[in-house]
Amino acid sequence: MSNDAQYQTASSHLDTPNSLHEIPKNERPREKLLGQGAQVLSDAELLAILLRTGYRGTHVLTLSRQLLHHFDSLDGLLSASQQQLSRIKGLGQAKVAELSAILEICQRVLSQRMAEKNVINSPTATRQYLQLHFRGLQREEFACLFLDARHRVLALETLFQGTLDSAVIYPREVVKRALELNAAAVIISHNHPSGDPEPSEADVRITHEIRDALKLLDIRLLDHMVIGKGEVVSLAELGLI
Repeated sequence: MSNDAQYQTASSHLDTPNSLHEIPKNERPREKLLGQGAQVLSDAELLAILLRTGYRGTHVLTLSRQLLHHFDSLDGLLSASQQQLSRIKGLGQAKVAELSAILEICQRVLSQRMAEKNVINSPTATRQYLQLHFRGLQREEFACLFLDARHRVLALETLFQGTLDSAVIYPREVVKRALELNAAAVIISHNHPSGDPEPSEADVRITHEIRDALKLLDIRLLDHMVIGKGEVVSLAELGLI
């Protein structure tokens, strides 16, 4: 059976208001995507394609808009935990699994791309990579990008986890892991669950301690990136390294 036939079969029985049949065919999300490209679709339309159906009395486009409103944005929706998603009417286990899978797919694709790139020449991709890594976390975590001599990613690892306010960071653990991976350079990063990425005095202090510890072994600290809500601040760009 062709994809079009499957699509028609899956939706032909939907006479309740969760169906999109009342919308002209060329305005339905899937048909718009196939005819005009994904870039012309709104966030709600893209989400509707993924979810496929709504629930009784609510068609899928309405459900998509409700989700985007509830979580403030597509970013907020994909950052939500499975527990948060499961509490939303119209989201069963299958839909929750699909939404969770999207974020994991994005992380893996970007991870593969980052493994092939020189991080120094890809600052935007590096920021996106770190934002995905920290997305949705409710407590502070500290992670390291370990790089080879060509500044390609060897690993991105969370080394320390803290409370909502702070994480206990030991420079020796960063150095130890860098040596184990034979890293030539490191980018350290952590998130501010408050959403404000402005570096604190403690952030600057630990940056200098890690920089000095790595320098003893001829390993460069390239940057310390602080991840906030939708924004990443680079201590290197601020001249603090």
